[in-house]
Amino acid sequence: MGIILKSERELDKMREAGRIVSAVLDAVEAACVPGVTTFELNAIAKRELERAKARSAFLGYRPGGAPPYPAVLCTSVNRVVVHGIPSKQECLREGDLIGIDFACLKDGYCADAARTVAVGVISEPARGLLEATRACLERAIKESIPGARLGDIGAAIARAGESRGYAVVRDFTGHGIGRAMHEPPSVPNHGEPGRGLRLRPGMVLAIEPILNAGSAEVVVLDDGWTVVTADASLSAHVEHTVAITDDGPRVLTAA
Repeated sequence: MGIILKSERELDKMREAGRIVSAVLDAVEAACVPGVTTFELNAIAKRELERAKARSAFLGYRPGGAPPYPAVLCTSVNRVVVHGIPSKQECLREGDLIGIDFACLKDGYCADAARTVAVGVISEPARGLLEATRACLERAIKESIPGARLGDIGAAIARAGESRGYAVVRDFTGHGIGRAMHEPPSVPNHGEPGRGLRLRPGMVLAIEPILNAGSAEVVVLDDGWTVVTADASLSAHVEHTVAITDDGPRVLTAA
């Protein structure tokens, strides 16, 4: 399947899905306090999803040979990089970092976003990682304009993360998005400025920088989903769905 350019009408539909994603993440983030289980966070996301009359893009998702994903939310705590599965046994503690990743479909169109948030008071190293990861996404969004190239986005992420001493995870990438959660092109978190696919109005990208405090190496656990840092260091992940328009980048999952 080639890259599908979206019309203004389609971008409006994706913006509506993006509003739902943002509202769900707001509700989940507000509940990220010590003592709450990640299973409870998933229940909040499921409740808000049902209220919005939208459909989860995660529940039952099965790429390649992976088992069907069993929840509507990904909850990635501390050393978990992405795709953490909510659990009744996993309870948040003061000082944790948790990545919350959510996507939904509304009226046939998808939006996808992720945040990493602090649980209570976090350490200075954790705060530095969190701020750097957010800076990577901000820089990448600024590069998301017609005429730029995918390499400009990846290079902006890598520069913003590595200049602060963090490792940029290269094993997982962002992606195109529209009627399906994953569409072409792949959006790497590294690249060379001026290289790669040229960005055009109507393209929509899910841009998702991932930084580790230690090595960039990651390991997939036996459940087929949970990805952790190989050296047990902290990880952070943020994501927005961004439309390329003649007026500049349009963040469809903004509040």
